[in-house]
Amino acid sequence: MYPRTYSSEWDFKNVNTKEYTHGYHNYPAMMIPQIARKLLNEYRPEGHFGLLFDPYMGSGTSLVEASVQGIDSIGTDINPLACLIAEVKTTRYDANRLKEFLQFLTERLETYDPRLQGEYCYDHITKADYWYSAENLAKLRFLTDLIDAHADRSFVNFFRLALSEVIRESSYTRNGEFKRYRIAPSKISKFDVDPFKLFIRKVQRNLGGLSAYSTVAHPGRTVVSNFNTIDGIPQQIFKGRKADMIITSPPYGDSKTTVAYGQFSRWTNEWFQFENAQKIDSLLMGGQLKTEFSFRTETIARELEQIKEVDRRRYVEVMTFLNDYHRSIAHVSSVVRSGGRVCYVVGNRTVKGIQIPLDHFTAEMFEQNGFRHEHTYVRSITGKRMPSVTSPSNKKGANMNTMHSEYIVILKKE
Repeated sequence: MYPRTYSSEWDFKNVNTKEYTHGYHNYPAMMIPQIARKLLNEYRPEGHFGLLFDPYMGSGTSLVEASVQGIDSIGTDINPLACLIAEVKTTRYDANRLKEFLQFLTERLETYDPRLQGEYCYDHITKADYWYSAENLAKLRFLTDLIDAHADRSFVNFFRLALSEVIRESSYTRNGEFKRYRIAPSKISKFDVDPFKLFIRKVQRNLGGLSAYSTVAHPGRTVVSNFNTIDGIPQQIFKGRKADMIITSPPYGDSKTTVAYGQFSRWTNEWFQFENAQKIDSLLMGGQLKTEFSFRTETIARELEQIKEVDRRRYVEVMTFLNDYHRSIAHVSSVVRSGGRVCYVVGNRTVKGIQIPLDHFTAEMFEQNGFRHEHTYVRSITGKRMPSVTSPSNKKGANMNTMHSEYIVILKKE
């Protein structure tokens, strides 16, 4: 079928995954930069290599790595938080101006007096009083107003991104969870997070990453967009060019039952009142259940029939995701030049006790669109930020360990 090569050279144990701007902001299931870097170095296509495309860019790992090597890139994601992270990580800001504004903010924060704060409306925040203390809500609002009122438009998003992490970490949500789970009542009385101090630390950390990124002599140009590859790829984005290479890590399943991108991002998306803040999970692949499916598969037909026999609804959910994934692959294939390569880092999730070989399905779908399978490498997951357990059925207590391996599928367009 599609042979796999088990190799420890892709594990990258004990490496620094926060180089350059990669450490700006947490995000679920981030691809570590060493994978993108190794793929760029060892599997760059023959001939001209000027454009990389990431159709599920997430936090922008592959875009940063392309930029560091002087390669132009285009990335897209329909999650507003992902777009914010990727944009800031691939922007070369004037560090002196950022430091000056940080000093201004620091001085203003020292003048904060809760008695002088007005009444604020938090209707756009779901259950604001449940998730935040009144003190932290007021401090977050004060910070937000300072940034919005005084930051220059050329660097306002740099400070909003630091604030984004603070918004989530100042809430009563559990650490290490992507879904929205409140900490135990016994821990709330001991909860002691100062949004001001946390914000300063985040900005200083990110300034360090920017300093390293600014040493790159000739960075590639980056375009961050928010179109959905399930529906197609706007030709004006590519301006007549074709992608020479794809490096990406797509979702492994629908966001409601695998990695909860929407729930993780909801803190930021709601706070800044981004579009569809509460609907991201339903807009991602597999988010809208379907009754008709357009793909054909031999590689995972047996697994799909097994799931269907056990649970008809879960079968429909899996088929819906795969149908969207198939459509996305067809559209992605159309913008890759002849001789270009695609590299998909995927995981094989388990549904109703049955593992779905998404690596085989990925290779099969690309071969149906004019590609030839070259390699599939298997790597152990050691540093990827994923939940330790998931609840595939969304039933309380019905948890299972998440996957421990990833599959790097490499294909070439004939």
